Amino acid sequence: MTSQEMIAFKTNLKNTGLALINKRIELAKQMIANAQEAANNEEKSSAGDKYETGRAMGHLEKDMHTRRQEENKLELDRLQKISTEKIYTTAQPGSFIKCKGQSFFIAAGLGKQTINEETVFFLSPLSPLAKLLHGKKEGDTFLFNKEERIILTLY
Repeated sequence: MTSQEMIAFKTNLKNTGLALINKRIELAKQMIANAQEAANNEEKSSAGDKYETGRAMGHLEKDMHTRRQEENKLELDRLQKISTEKIYTTAQPGSFIKCKGQSFFIAAGLGKQTINEETVFFLSPLSPLAKLLHGKKEGDTFLFNKEERIILTLY
């Protein structure tokens, strides 16, 4: 794979991540609006406690989705700052690491994604695995899922 192809692949990974996070933010916005509407539409009944409980539950749900939205916005901001224009020789934010059976992209905590028929684990730079990989080079080993892995390719 040429340097241009490596950079294009990582840029595609980053763009996929940005799209996923933006989708999560939009979904959280919808869920916040739905929770607020549900809380507002809770009708006062003769069982006053039921009314108050329903409104409280609606507000708790809204708060939960608001927190998720804020977490996604922070993740989006971190991902936007990741450079995919460099070919790295050590594992760090923005690097792609390929091992037998697994590939990792240190950029955002989005879990397992399938990109161009390849499974890639998107790792947050703050995750324990990303911290374990940090500074490793091609040929280095690390423990993942109780199995020793060898870094075959890193860029």
